[in-house]
Amino acid sequence: MRLIAKLTVLVAVLALSACTNPNRFDNEPVDLNAATGQAGGIVPGSVNDPSSPAYFQQTVGDRVLFAVDQSTLSPEARATLDGQVQWLMTNTDYNAVIEGHADEQGTRAYNLALGARRANAVMEYLVAQGIPANRLRFVSYGKERPIEICSEESCYAKNRRAVTIISAGLTS
Repeated sequence: MRLIAKLTVLVAVLALSACTNPNRFDNEPVDLNAATGQAGGIVPGSVNDPSSPAYFQQTVGDRVLFAVDQSTLSPEARATLDGQVQWLMTNTDYNAVIEGHADEQGTRAYNLALGARRANAVMEYLVAQGIPANRLRFVSYGKERPIEICSEESCYAKNRRAVTIISAGLTS
């Protein structure tokens, strides 16, 4: 019994002595969002790396939207495409596939043709701004790959789009 009492007192003394050191913790703040081991805090291939496809998609913008039954580029679409031109001019190792899409209204054949016109309009704009045509190609998915599925204008509007997909080493 005496041994248990001595051990209890010893443990209590050790526990209290650990609490008496006010500098036992490093009081410097730690940034858990900072990249470690990378120059300037940029992780290669991440959204904050200006030369990455992820940056292109999220910061520059990878899609433009169209009005009903239209393949004409709006001023907003042209602004997005101007950003794409800048990125593609800076990052010449990448090529792009432009996907044309349509909403679910209309026949499959009509929407495939409309998607092709939309993707071609984007491709022609990029080429006119100086992107070499051999770095670009386009494909139409028509209404086959919706990002929103419902029978409301809000869904239709998101599906009427052209999306620029970035890839390295794409062959024509």
